[in-house]
Amino acid sequence: MADTKTATVTRMPIAKAINEALRSSLDSDPKVLVMGEDVGKLGGVFRVTDGLQKDFGEERVIDTPLAESGIVGTAIGMALRGYRPVVEIQFDGFVFPAYDQIVTQLAKMHARALGKVRMPVVIRIPYGGGIGAVEHHSESPEALFAHVAGLKCVSPSNAADAYWMMRQAIESDDPVIFFEPKRRYWDKGEVDTSAIPGPLHQARVAREGSDLTLVAYGPMVKTCLEAAAAAEEEGRSLEVVDLRSISPLDFDTVQRSVERTGRLVVVHEAPVFLGAGAEIAARVTERSFYHLEAPVLRVGGFHAPYPPARLEDEYLPGLDRVLDAVDRALAY
Repeated sequence: MADTKTATVTRMPIAKAINEALRSSLDSDPKVLVMGEDVGKLGGVFRVTDGLQKDFGEERVIDTPLAESGIVGTAIGMALRGYRPVVEIQFDGFVFPAYDQIVTQLAKMHARALGKVRMPVVIRIPYGGGIGAVEHHSESPEALFAHVAGLKCVSPSNAADAYWMMRQAIESDDPVIFFEPKRRYWDKGEVDTSAIPGPLHQARVAREGSDLTLVAYGPMVKTCLEAAAAAEEEGRSLEVVDLRSISPLDFDTVQRSVERTGRLVVVHEAPVFLGAGAEIAARVTERSFYHLEAPVLRVGGFHAPYPPARLEDEYLPGLDRVLDAVDRALAY
């Protein structure tokens, strides 16, 4: 995968990195389309698609009716006709009218056709809390999609990954659910448009350490890096692994880290109950039981509906809750 433009390293927010990835994909492949509610003239609720309709026209960047099931159903039909649609769902909580289309059609079409049909559809979902929004605007439903065979689920934590993972997702022949951490949209980072960070579904060691492994993805990677920096002041060395992909999970990278440190804390915004951390904890226990110096601990949201904005700081896992789990793991 190569950019046709001169490669440069640019510092930009995550939202801008996704915009640039969409622009590059639209420019390089006439079969790529962007569609969703207000993605055109408005440029999306978070302005992630700003300027794309002006440059590529209304037939490539399509403002749709307020009907998520219809949007995804249309994207499936377009993929069958050889297009590569990129669908935007405005907020995480709005995806459920389209859940039937995603689970019973999009995820199963390839297997139903005995491998003869591909479904190159990307569904962008801004997810997670931290923006003071009302109900249905701050959820983390990734486990509901990761559980479905036939779907790939990824979430970038920084601008470089946001750019390259979006481009890789669009070029994939499999349906990809692209979870965008909305409260990190304006976090800036360097993006090198000539250097792919790695395969789409490969985890990354974001910070090396020796005493304990913190595993996270999306919005919680920054929190874990902050926790590692705070722990360093107390003489503790924490390794931070950014999963990048939730399904498939790169267990090999996690396993190597845990067997080196002997301790694991998994962190995500989604409720702990039946979340991604449960699968990681189970798999690490199966693979690396005799390397563990302490039980695998999980930090996440509570098993309750997302609270009103004034209470979200109590609901979301923050620095204190992560460091408390680190203390408990190191106490064994």
